Amino acid sequence: MTLLQTRIPAGAVDGEGAATSGLATLRRWREGDLPHAFLCSKTALPAAIFLLIVVVAVVGAPWIAPHTPYDLATLDLLDAQLPPAWLAGGKAAYLLGTDEQGRDVLSAIIYGARTSLMVACLSVLMAASFGTVLGLLSGFLGGVIDGVTMRVADIQMTIPDIMLALLATGILHASLPRELQSHAALLILVLAIGFSSWPQYARVIRASTMAERHKDYVAAARVTGVHPVRIVFAHILPNITGPICILATQGFASAILAESALSFIGVGMPVTEPSLGTMIRVGNSYLFAGEWWTCIFPSMALCAIVLSINLLGDWLKDTLNPKLG
Repeated sequence: MTLLQTRIPAGAVDGEGAATSGLATLRRWREGDLPHAFLCSKTALPAAIFLLIVVVAVVGAPWIAPHTPYDLATLDLLDAQLPPAWLAGGKAAYLLGTDEQGRDVLSAIIYGARTSLMVACLSVLMAASFGTVLGLLSGFLGGVIDGVTMRVADIQMTIPDIMLALLATGILHASLPRELQSHAALLILVLAIGFSSWPQYARVIRASTMAERHKDYVAAARVTGVHPVRIVFAHILPNITGPICILATQGFASAILAESALSFIGVGMPVTEPSLGTMIRVGNSYLFAGEWWTCIFPSMALCAIVLSINLLGDWLKDTLNPKLG
């Protein structure tokens, strides 16, 4: 009797094992407490759905926006200062009306929100990365590094973030030639907002690191000869992602408000590449002249985005770390 043996390549077994492990991880996550709490939340779920719609709209702005508001070839001054479509004199093609140059307000909000969200994403990424690294090193190493880092953070936290961002923006603008300032406006805003908000991350991550470094798994890693850098970034960091997520979510809303405030006072994005703050600043000039929609609708969009992010951040704080509630 001959036994037929089928040999399976090792790579195929490894691939199937990885796929099985990935599916098992996904299944465990889906059956965990976090997705259930998210789906049962009366605030987090609507906020996340709204933010998802906003992200889809701003990413697909060239295809979703009814018009291209900053292409001069598509603008018609005869359509300037049109009210919203449901008011007398409005047109169905311009749902939220037009501004003084004939730009569609709805399309301008979509493009402006894309700029605001981009600045917020990059500035939060910068602040979170810089603050997390400093917080990890301060909490794990202590000594001079901890003392210097925390004293600098304490001094910086005595100054309002918006004042620091305004100072940093002024210094960066003054250090660049005038012809490059408008082209580097987005980068300047990212650096200014990110620089002003790193101390919050550093202080919280330092406290979490100091609590984690005395636990048994860190002692076991030290005994087995694991390098301190690997202990910090491969062992401690994965266990303190909760506070980082909470701070990043709340900092995202603050970054949007900071960008809007800087643009409103004229040191943010230029008119040729506007954000929500720039639109509110320009529309504010026409607010009492009857053209209220150019200011009110961007303001409503800004408030809705920030409110949704804050609701999501509050839910994360209550779920991941109830002691902070």
